[in-house]
Amino acid sequence: MSRWKALPAELDPRLRQLVVRLRRLKDHSGLSLRQVAAKTGYSASSWERYLGGRSLPPREAVEAMARIAGDDPTRLLALHEVAAEAWANGRSGTPAPREAPKTPETLEATKADVTSYPGQTTDPNEETGHGRSLRIALVAGTVALVLALSSAVLLVVRLSDGAGAASAAPLSPSASPSGPRVYECAARRTDGRWYAGNSRTRDTVLAEGLAGPDVAEAQCLLRRAGFSPGAVDGIYGPHTRQAVEQLQKRAGLVVDGVVGPHTWGALRR
Repeated sequence: MSRWKALPAELDPRLRQLVVRLRRLKDHSGLSLRQVAAKTGYSASSWERYLGGRSLPPREAVEAMARIAGDDPTRLLALHEVAAEAWANGRSGTPAPREAPKTPETLEATKADVTSYPGQTTDPNEETGHGRSLRIALVAGTVALVLALSSAVLLVVRLSDGAGAASAAPLSPSASPSGPRVYECAARRTDGRWYAGNSRTRDTVLAEGLAGPDVAEAQCLLRRAGFSPGAVDGIYGPHTRQAVEQLQKRAGLVVDGVVGPHTWGALRR
């Protein structure tokens, strides 16, 4: 299992969520970066930057990673659209360059440059910003327009499960005039699973830096399981991460401090 380098603290939470999901898929595939490069058509040094949060991966690279890991690409592509808007805003509205897949000959030539993670930070075979395609620019512009109207909702977007069932409405959190919002914890067992009344999600990926009712739900369930996340304020901070790691260790899961489908399963058991 890879020991990943911590992501930059200033990384936008929407891009962080995409990177965390890509890292989990790479670990699940059991492939090395060199093998991922050979199967996806993108160089190993490019994947080092994508998985290190230093560069936004192209849509095609994200789809290829989902395919080799045996995952449904629909959810991952939805995360990519959100991350693309965050990346574009971070670059003063300029969309990230699109990188062309490498040919087998090019991949063979770049193998000598592959080192252990994080590796080198530049790839002479990548296209520059001047070579980005018109299609990517149009898609990024459309996404930016839509997300500008609903950015608050997208920060707590729920990726529905296979049945497409919508998450139940969370309980209305109480708020102090001078302090953070405080969510209610009303844990009860339904259909063999625990719910705290803030969210019914079972697969939304949560990582440090995110906020919203999904985080509050996880905090309530962590308390019920005997692990204190600090205040139930819907903010995924260091105390919540520490509580998640303790739960993952007890449940025999990968200890990465990220709440994914397996960790949700342990919380709701």
